[in-house]
Amino acid sequence: MTVYHQQIGGTNYSFDGLVELMAKATPRRGGDELAGCAAASDAERAAAQWALADVPLDWFLRELLVPYEDDEVTRLIIDSHDRVAFQALSHLTVGGLRDWLMETSARDDAAARLRAVSQGLTPEMVAAVSKIMRNQDLIAVARATEVTAGFRTTIGLPGRLSTRLQPNHPTDDPRGIAAATLDGLLLGCGDAVIGINPATDSPHATADLLHLLDEIRQRFAIPTQSCVLSHVTTTIELIEKGVPVDLVFQSVAGTEGANTGFGVNISLLREGNEAGRSLQRGTVGNNVMYLETGQGSALSANAHLGTGGKPVDQQTLEARAYAVARDLQPLLVNTVVGFIGPEYLYDGKQIIRAGLEDHFCGKLLGLPMGVDVCYTNHAEADQDDMDTLVTLLGAAGAAFVIAVPGADDVMLGYQSLSFHDALYARRVLGLRVAPEFETWLQGLGMADAGGRILPVEIASSPLRELTGAL
Repeated sequence: MTVYHQQIGGTNYSFDGLVELMAKATPRRGGDELAGCAAASDAERAAAQWALADVPLDWFLRELLVPYEDDEVTRLIIDSHDRVAFQALSHLTVGGLRDWLMETSARDDAAARLRAVSQGLTPEMVAAVSKIMRNQDLIAVARATEVTAGFRTTIGLPGRLSTRLQPNHPTDDPRGIAAATLDGLLLGCGDAVIGINPATDSPHATADLLHLLDEIRQRFAIPTQSCVLSHVTTTIELIEKGVPVDLVFQSVAGTEGANTGFGVNISLLREGNEAGRSLQRGTVGNNVMYLETGQGSALSANAHLGTGGKPVDQQTLEARAYAVARDLQPLLVNTVVGFIGPEYLYDGKQIIRAGLEDHFCGKLLGLPMGVDVCYTNHAEADQDDMDTLVTLLGAAGAAFVIAVPGADDVMLGYQSLSFHDALYARRVLGLRVAPEFETWLQGLGMADAGGRILPVEIASSPLRELTGAL
């Protein structure tokens, strides 16, 4: 294990191994302080960032943060690493990678160059470089990176910002879900997915909700996909019974132990992916997985320890979750950035930084990356912080965000974005919905030729039937 040294202001700092160096270099956040691995001062953090900048990238293939023999996520990362794609960057340090990314993002062929090296980057490399980048650096590089996926709509196209319409209800009341769905559709939301977090994981209740969403979609020819966010085993069971499943959902994390806490492993996730694809329900693609992540999930499962029994910082573990996601070629991935609570991301500043980090890391690793711009009511954050984050993510080219009625999810008990917030981001930043969904909106008179969502008089429009049916 290498000991890293750095002197700042006459003080010598030592970092015992790459696990400790990465943790100390991380911008301040509650979870690392809870785990006891955060820098003790801004000076120590700066020293760690200086030392990290000098670490060669190929060192991450030798000094593993989580042991290979103990963790299947590590084995996935190492065994699937594309060493041919890595050759273009193998001579660089972490600081050199930052310089390469910044220079590349300003080129006309940035998207192609970034795509060419994506499979050669490991999550640890990407997490490391993010730690020495400012917010504007994360935004600039993410915006230059293009990742698309498709099912019935195309996700991640440049100049587009899709939304998950989240019509959750505390008792899974079909009338409440239908009302929230109509509310979102009227405001141009739902092109990424209409996705319900069920109040229970009952297969029967899940099947009822899937039939409800599929009936709405088919009756009004809505080009989108539906998902009930039940456990992957429940979804596989329903697929076998002929229930109309579009997307297969699962929460995933960056260590084998944390995924075990979710009741999954890589083999089971691959089985879910194959089951979803076997239905062939997509029209523009067959990416069927919907995956959610979030900084702090491994720590909350007490599955955050790495080499030498040292705690791995939560942002690096989050980036490792994207290796699991990348293996499944998903339609949608989003970090539920502020959902776990202030123990992990204490305030609005930490949530904003984490959202930009997660988006940057996921997108650079080749994922159609979205963010649930959210916080819990006991965090030191408010809706102004969410306005800031959604604006920054729109500028960074996020694939999608989540929107709920009134920005208040009454079932999960947290604050997210409203349907109007998505309208704001699209209008201010000149972004549009997915092209297939946009054509549908235009056909109903809900969007103009430029894709702008229009106010609709329901009583005299084709939506009168939709309103009455829902």
